[in-house]
Amino acid sequence: MTSELTSNITNQLKDLMRGRSAASAWRERRHLLDTRDLTKEELDLFIETAALFKRAHEHEPPLTLLTGITVANIFYENSTRTRSSFEIAARRLGADVINLDTKASSVTKGETIVDTARQLVSMRVGAVVQRHSAAGSAHLVARELGRSVQVINAGDGWHAHPTQGLLDLFTMTEVRPNLEGAKVAIIGDITHSRVARSNIWLLKTRGAHVHVAGPPTLIPPAMEQMGVTVHQQLEPAIENADFIIMLRLQLERQAQGLVPSIGEYRRLYRLDHTRLKIAQASVKVLHPGPVNRGIELTDELVDDPYYSLITTQITNGVATRMAALYLLMADQAI
Repeated sequence: MTSELTSNITNQLKDLMRGRSAASAWRERRHLLDTRDLTKEELDLFIETAALFKRAHEHEPPLTLLTGITVANIFYENSTRTRSSFEIAARRLGADVINLDTKASSVTKGETIVDTARQLVSMRVGAVVQRHSAAGSAHLVARELGRSVQVINAGDGWHAHPTQGLLDLFTMTEVRPNLEGAKVAIIGDITHSRVARSNIWLLKTRGAHVHVAGPPTLIPPAMEQMGVTVHQQLEPAIENADFIIMLRLQLERQAQGLVPSIGEYRRLYRLDHTRLKIAQASVKVLHPGPVNRGIELTDELVDDPYYSLITTQITNGVATRMAALYLLMADQAI
C-alpha cells in the first residue's frame, strides 16, 4: 500500500513539474536562503506542491520520496514550531533526521558554524537546516559548502525566515488564491522581525499592497524603500485590510526602552474584535508565534475560528517544509 501511494504521489509530482521552468529553477537554486529573489512562477509551483503534500500528510501514511537522504537540523537558537515541523516534514518524506544539540556539540569548544556543517556533509548529510542569531549566517554556510549540500535558512538574525514567509503565503492563498491587489497589514516589531522581511518580499511578488504599523522605535528607517506603506498608528494600516499579520513583541528587548511600557503598547497596537471592524468583513488574522496573549492579540481573537488562521499556520508548517525539501532535492527524490 505504501509503495502504491508513493508511486501515486510521485506521478502527481512529475505531472506538476513537467514542462515547468520553475521546476528547473528550484533544482538549480539548491539553497533556500531568502525570499527576495523567488519568482512568481517559483512561488506558484511551491504553493501547488505544498497543497499536494498537505493532502498527503493529512490522509496518507509517510512517503518514501527522500529515503536514503539525511537532513540535519542545526538550531543555534531555541525553536519549537520550526524545528519540529522540519523534522516531521523530513520524516514524512522518508528521510532520516539528525537534530544537532549545539549546546553539547563542538560549537561550545569554538568550532565555527561552517566547520560544523562541513563535518555533517562529510558524513553524507544531504541537507542542512540552520537557525542562527547572526544575519547572513545561512548565506555564509551555503557559500562555503557550495553545491555539496542543500542549505535551508530557518532564520538568521533579523534578516530572513523564508519558510515562515512561504507558509504564511500558502495559508493566505488557501483563503484567497489570487493576492493581486489584496491589502495585507503587518503590525508590531518590524525592526527585529525576520518574518516581516520575508513576508514583504513574497507579498510584493504576488501583487499585494503591504502596509506596516508599529511604534516609531520599532520601524526600521527607509522602510518605504521596500515598497510598503508605513503607519505609526494601527487603524490606518488595518482599515479595509484583507489579511493582518501580527508580530510578536519581543519582551526580552524591553530593557532597551524601545516602547514606553507593555500597557502602552497594548493600548495602541493590540488587535481585538472592536478594532477589527474597520478591516474587510472577511479579514483573516495571522501570527508567526509564539503569541503573547493579551499583548498583540486578545485571547478571544486568537481562538476565534472565523478570523484566526494561527492554528492553520501551524498545520501548514509541515506541508510547506515538505515542499521546500522536496523541490530543492527533486533530482535525488525522483
